[in-house]
Amino acid sequence: MPDHRKHIAALDGLRGFAVAAVLLFHAGYLRGGFLGVDLFFVLSGFLITGLLLGEAAGRGRIGLAAFWGRRARRLLPALVCVVVVTLAATWAWGTPAQLRFALDDLPWVGAQAVNWHYIGEQIGYWNASDTRVFAHLWSIGVEWQFYLAWPLVVAVTTRVRYGERIVALLCGAGALVSLALTVSLGTAVDTTRAYEGTDTRAAAPLLGALMATAPVRGLARRVPRRAADPVCLVLAGRARGGVDGDRGREGAAALSGRPLPALPHSLAAAVLIVLLAQVPGTRAARIAGGRLPRRLGEVSYSLYLWHWPVYLLLLPRLSALGCGGAAAVAIGVSLVAAVATQRLVEDPVRFRSGWARGRRGLLAVAALAMVGAGLWATLPAPVPGAGTVDISRLR
Repeated sequence: MPDHRKHIAALDGLRGFAVAAVLLFHAGYLRGGFLGVDLFFVLSGFLITGLLLGEAAGRGRIGLAAFWGRRARRLLPALVCVVVVTLAATWAWGTPAQLRFALDDLPWVGAQAVNWHYIGEQIGYWNASDTRVFAHLWSIGVEWQFYLAWPLVVAVTTRVRYGERIVALLCGAGALVSLALTVSLGTAVDTTRAYEGTDTRAAAPLLGALMATAPVRGLARRVPRRAADPVCLVLAGRARGGVDGDRGREGAAALSGRPLPALPHSLAAAVLIVLLAQVPGTRAARIAGGRLPRRLGEVSYSLYLWHWPVYLLLLPRLSALGCGGAAAVAIGVSLVAAVATQRLVEDPVRFRSGWARGRRGLLAVAALAMVGAGLWATLPAPVPGAGTVDISRLR
């Protein structure tokens, strides 16, 4: 049984490529870059399932409370920080419509269920997100819901004989069910249900989880190094083909009239991930694990959280710089904010170091969350129909 806790630099690099694709897509410079989110989903499924299976193999059981506690320390500090600062910035500089929708969405963001809020309200991702500073957090909700449900499945399944093989079967079956749901729901006029549903997006993390199981890892280890590089090249080409796909609102066709192109993209990403993890020393792993993509991957979570509210609040004020200049400044501001958040908030709370030793980090995060709740309760909601912003030219 390999050590699932071993850090793999190439996977950090893949995170870097994924977040770069999302940033460039939202800035209007990379068609289909929204598929970078699916790469995040696949990576999450692979890494989380690997940790769970490694713990089950080593200890004979999975400590669910400890697992969820680690996830909370890893993800909540940056999320709370970005949400509270974004709410205050939207009140100060946003349009009335942006503030009204931020106040409406915030309770759902706190409950990690904003994706289902958007589905229930039929808020189309492709035509309504420009007024919602928390629109991108639908994917964080999907991941949190996966983190809550999937460890329970793995914990129960690994207690029986051939548990890891059963986990692999469940991953494959679950991905097929998710695809079937996507196809059936993707023909609707409003594709929000198919695009943001936890069940319809489960195929990506489940494919990643499948790659973390012993049967698939064993197959990957049999691939010779000289064969792994050309296979990785083909898989990366498949992923790039998805990223170069339909643009902007035309990307909604991904969920309308034909199966989601993210599925072959996710499958290619899943196979690429397991090859990078199980076949050491490949050229593909050295490229993905290079300093720039790896460093970008290390701040990818905070960078993803910051980029969309920065785009919405800053880009309309930078029109004098032109589209390219405005996008460069917005990406730069997002990157600076992400690095600061990682160094000052994420890592100290996660590792209980520096100012966040002991319980101080968690208490600080809780206090900041209370500040956000107080802002939400006291800020007056603007009347419907007041001011909007149009940054569709940057989508």
